[in-house]
Amino acid sequence: MRALIQRVSRASVRAEGETVGAIGAGLCVLLAVGAGDDEQCCDRLAEKVRALRIFDDDEGKMAQSLGEREVLCVSQFTLYAKSDKGNRPSFSGAAPAQLAEPLYERFCRQLDAKSGLFGAAMEVELVNDGPVTLMLEVEPS
Repeated sequence: MRALIQRVSRASVRAEGETVGAIGAGLCVLLAVGAGDDEQCCDRLAEKVRALRIFDDDEGKMAQSLGEREVLCVSQFTLYAKSDKGNRPSFSGAAPAQLAEPLYERFCRQLDAKSGLFGAAMEVELVNDGPVTLMLEVEPS
């Protein structure tokens, strides 16, 4: 599984012309499920996101974890894009929807995240705080 983690002041996602998820300060997670991913990958990544110490403490140092802050999670299979050959990306490393959707939903539940609509065309709006943006990847064991 791959995730682009962004510390945000606020974030929202729109699908089908309606806001389907919005948060204040916290994390916006763009999540991609790979073809070989399983529940263990999902659980390890969710725990890693929860434990990341990327929020400022009273001294301005990144030393605090997510805590009570909010999470917005958006499915993003394009994180598996390969463009090393030609100019049109290949997404063959991404899991098919029937595998990806349950893992995406599991991840969202574990973080009590607000979410977009899986598989829908979405508009994501965010204000990156810091800016702090990290790429995480957990592979099947």
